[in-house]
Amino acid sequence: MEKKRESQCLCFRMEEMSEENIEEVRVLEAQIERLQAEVSALQCQQQENHKDITFNLRGQMQNAMSYVCGQRQGGGKEKVLSKLKEEVEELEEDLKRQTQMNGISLNSCTKKTLQSGGSKLVQKFLLSGHCSELVFQVEFQLSEVKEGQGSERTISDLNVVMDAGDLQNFSGFLSGVEENRDLLLFFRTLRTFTDRCDDRCRTYQHFQEKYPSVVSLPGGCRSEVMNLNHPELPGCVLMVHWSVEVSREGRVTPKVDLLTKIPERALQLFPSQPVGGAAEAFQSLLRILGPEAAVESIIRAVGL
Repeated sequence: MEKKRESQCLCFRMEEMSEENIEEVRVLEAQIERLQAEVSALQCQQQENHKDITFNLRGQMQNAMSYVCGQRQGGGKEKVLSKLKEEVEELEEDLKRQTQMNGISLNSCTKKTLQSGGSKLVQKFLLSGHCSELVFQVEFQLSEVKEGQGSERTISDLNVVMDAGDLQNFSGFLSGVEENRDLLLFFRTLRTFTDRCDDRCRTYQHFQEKYPSVVSLPGGCRSEVMNLNHPELPGCVLMVHWSVEVSREGRVTPKVDLLTKIPERALQLFPSQPVGGAAEAFQSLLRILGPEAAVESIIRAVGL
C-alpha cells in the first residue's frame, strides 16, 4: 500500500514537471518567433538600404556596390575594387569643384528610408556642414510620389540648427525657412550672408593692419564693431557698427553706422560743436563713396 502511494506521488510530480516544461518550451518558442521576425525585418531593411545605394549610383560605382552587396556582375574582386577606387576619386574631385562653386562644404550626409512601397517613398535626411565660418545642420523628410511617367517630391519636417549666439539677424529668416520648407532658399541665402560677413572681416583686417595705431577690434575681425581712437585723445572713441541683416524673404542687406563715445568733460570744452552730426555726415559719405572708402575717410580724420 505504501509503495502504491509513493508511485502515485511520483507520477503526479512527473506530470507537474512535464506541464512546466511544456509551458517553458512554449515561451521559448514564442521568443524564437519574435527574434526571427526581428531578424527578417532587419534583413529587409538592409536590402532596401543596398537598393537605395545602388539605385542612386551609376557606372563603375554601381557595379562595385553591386559586388559589395553580393550581386556580383562578373569580373574579379581586384578589378571591381580598382574601379571603385577610381570612381571614389572622381566623386571627390567633383565634390571639390562643387564646393568651390557654391561655397558650401558638407561634412556628413545620412539617409534613412522610412517608407517604401507602392508609389510612395519617404526618406529622412540629415546633413551637416559649413559655409565659411558658419556651421549648420539640416534635417528633413523627402517624400516622392510617382504619378504616371513622372514623380512629385515634397519636403516636410524641416529643421535647421545653427549657432544662434552671433546670428540675431539670421534667426528670423531661419524660422521662415522652416515654416515654408524652402531648403533651396536657405542654402542660397546662407552663401550670400557669409559672403557679406567675409567682406566685412577682410575690410576690418585690412584697416587694422594699415592703421594699427587708430583701429582696434575688441571682438575680433568677425565681430560687427570696429573702434577708432587717437592715442592722444584717450576716452574719445568712434565705433563703426557694420551689421548684415537678413529679411524673412532672404534679402541680405549690409548696414553700416557710426557711433560716438566722447567723455562729458570734452563735450563741455566744445559746447558749440555738433558732435551728433558725425553720424549723419558718415551716412552721406556712405552714399557717395561706399562702405570701404567712407570708413577709411573717417579713419584718416581720426588719425590726424
